[in-house]
Amino acid sequence: MLIAGKTGSGKSTLLHVIITNLALWYSPDQVELYLIDFKKGVEFKTYVTHQVPHIRAVAIESDREFGLSILRRLEAEMTHRGDLFRKAGVQDLASYRAETGNILPRTVLIVDEFQVFFSEDDKLGQDAAILLEQLVRQGRAFGVHVLLGSQTLGGASGLARSTMGQMAVRIALQCSEADSQLILDDDNVAARLLSRPGEAIYNDAGGMVVGNCPFQTAWLPESTRDEYLTRIAKIQKTPLEPMIVFEGNIPADITANRKLSACLSQPASARRTLSPYAWLGEPVAIKDPTAVVFRRQSGANLLLVGQQDVGALGVINAVLVSLAAQLDRQSARFFILEGSAADSPHAGQLQKVASALPHEHRNVEWRAVPEVISEIAAEVQNRIQADQHDAPARYLFIYGLQRYRILRRQEEEFGFSMDQEAAPKPDKQFAEIIREGPPVGVHVIVWADTLSAVERTLNRQTIREFDNRVLFQMGAADSSNLIDSPLANQLGFHRALFFSEEQGLLEKFRPYAPLTEDWLAEIASKLNHP
Repeated sequence: MLIAGKTGSGKSTLLHVIITNLALWYSPDQVELYLIDFKKGVEFKTYVTHQVPHIRAVAIESDREFGLSILRRLEAEMTHRGDLFRKAGVQDLASYRAETGNILPRTVLIVDEFQVFFSEDDKLGQDAAILLEQLVRQGRAFGVHVLLGSQTLGGASGLARSTMGQMAVRIALQCSEADSQLILDDDNVAARLLSRPGEAIYNDAGGMVVGNCPFQTAWLPESTRDEYLTRIAKIQKTPLEPMIVFEGNIPADITANRKLSACLSQPASARRTLSPYAWLGEPVAIKDPTAVVFRRQSGANLLLVGQQDVGALGVINAVLVSLAAQLDRQSARFFILEGSAADSPHAGQLQKVASALPHEHRNVEWRAVPEVISEIAAEVQNRIQADQHDAPARYLFIYGLQRYRILRRQEEEFGFSMDQEAAPKPDKQFAEIIREGPPVGVHVIVWADTLSAVERTLNRQTIREFDNRVLFQMGAADSSNLIDSPLANQLGFHRALFFSEEQGLLEKFRPYAPLTEDWLAEIASKLNHP
């Protein structure tokens, strides 16, 4: 089904009427819904708030990448149903239900402002066009239905006319003559004559004039809709599957990370691994949370670059908690160098998180930095000489590398020093930890606000020892220098890129928000319990 109507025409109300009616008339095992909203708004937020059990996935202020992942999921579901139908010797959903007695739900995909898929002439847009065409052409037989909505079809040139031709049912609300011709037919401009909100034309004849049926859409006040949704949620208290929620207008919520929750709930005796995961945020796709693995091998460090200090703090908090949840107090020790400005509202938060954990840690003051760097460098050398690769892990966290002038490369590096017996410099020891520490269980996690700040401290060879990198929004040149791609130049708020040289992975994700006081207390309670 295609629905088009300009701002104020009643399109959003019509979508709510359709969704609410489907949830009222059918049970979750009869109909499942996937909702994607590309608008800058929260139209579909109410279905998350009321935990409507029919909803499998909701995307609010969605990114194109997340929308594409839903299309891929539905394509996989269609393939799975095709296998089931072949085994049962049937060709459609109704026959499958009659033949096997199994209740397989109809799947309804609703995409508001679907033309955003094709806002850029790139591979993602091409893939979306191919997947939509497959779903529209073949989906009905498998019980997969598509509803596409838009304020205007002028930007939907990436969607093949043949695909739109397969969508026999059209609903046109108030719109321009050009949009009327696009949604209905070249000879059908009736929609431009519509004059009031909610007035629409229903057409199930492929848009031909003969199929025009004028009607007035139902009016569904928010209070009535919310009352219905509350009643629906009470009837079906336990959803068949956990709802997947993507809210592009806010940071990711670490409390929704089921893998981390499972680690926090396990007994202390189970918290031992040589390759712990550190979760960074929620991917812009339907998949497991974005994570870095700290294996005992060269390059197993993490570098974060970008001026989103709150986003970086959220990620580093998440890394710290992730490691604590998988390593008992004997298996890890943390060193915290927090360079937050004294007047920052988040000053001291990283140290507060570390102090809430049962693990041994040290909050390093400014004047103690050379001493701690020397201590860690000495431990790395001792482990190397003893060929000790299974010793307890050590993690050095530096939040705000740009503020640690003591770690910057000294000018002597570019000349010849006559004093061969001089004490090692902190900058050289720091580079040594980065290069030689990971194979013996010593890892470095660093955030700097700019690439220039990183380059003032580390040379290019040492920067390459960070196999794992997180980039926030930055210039195209800096992005290309760090990950051989300018994509970080296109990032917005609550977005970052994760690059893993080891895995050959480049993934867009939403960084976790900084931890709340209540959840930090809950973590501390769980980890301090034997």
